[in-house]
Amino acid sequence: MAVDYKALKSGGFMRQVQKDHFSMRLKVVGGNLTTEQFDVISAVAKQYGHGYIHLTSRQGIEIPFIRLQDIEEVKKALEDGGVFSGICGPRVRTVTACQGDRICPSGCIDTYDLAQDISARYFGRELPHKFKFGVTGCMNNCLKAEENDLGIKGGLEVSVNHDDCIRCGVCVKVCRENAVSIQDDEVTVDYDKCNYCGRCVKSCPTDAFIGESVYILYFGGTFGNMIAQGVEILRPVKDKETVFKAADAALSFYDRYGKPSERFRKSIEREGIEKFREYIIEKVSPSLSENMGGNE
Repeated sequence: MAVDYKALKSGGFMRQVQKDHFSMRLKVVGGNLTTEQFDVISAVAKQYGHGYIHLTSRQGIEIPFIRLQDIEEVKKALEDGGVFSGICGPRVRTVTACQGDRICPSGCIDTYDLAQDISARYFGRELPHKFKFGVTGCMNNCLKAEENDLGIKGGLEVSVNHDDCIRCGVCVKVCRENAVSIQDDEVTVDYDKCNYCGRCVKSCPTDAFIGESVYILYFGGTFGNMIAQGVEILRPVKDKETVFKAADAALSFYDRYGKPSERFRKSIEREGIEKFREYIIEKVSPSLSENMGGNE
């Protein structure tokens, strides 16, 4: 019987150099798995593989040395334990995320919640080529948002309650962008310099600084055979619904204008950055483009 290697690859089974052996990619959303899922993965790796797993560069897990004749048994054993195969090929891949504000003191958004929502909405969607989402919780940028086809970086839009401010100067010292100063005995924020890091909010001893979570979006980043930094077209957005509008627009542009085996960034460049910018703004909201230069 002929083996449909393309179908196997699309289902997460990648051919190894060893004949009739595959490295099975698992679905991991936002880098999180339960200990029960790890137990299942470990048991499968011992029984059907060589007793070890591989951690990929994008928070994934692969089980090498799965034999062709064992594939269906392996899938059933994993699925019975709540573990599912990942995907390869021209479609939306597993969503990566840092730990975000649930765990990290620097976090500005709930990265895992957003990663789950993105995965539920887009995972496995067919496209001209692979498409990667990455969610990072703050300006420390552990997930390197700009290197993803659609990268999302969390931030805080800040304001100051002057009645609670004691003008201690801590906010001035922690601001790396020199956006905060004390003028005429009052704290002032230069919003043209502010990069939404939220350090002033997190360090203020009287909670005079107030931070509202925002999502900063980057389109068309890639890192590999081609290296390109994602383009920031929209102003930071404050709700997930707008994030999804932007993602819907990006994927519909790719569907409409992308060529088979062409990465998203190449499609943007071929069609023109201005055309892409206009497309995204029209689909999302013209107000979100104010003062955005679309840095490339």
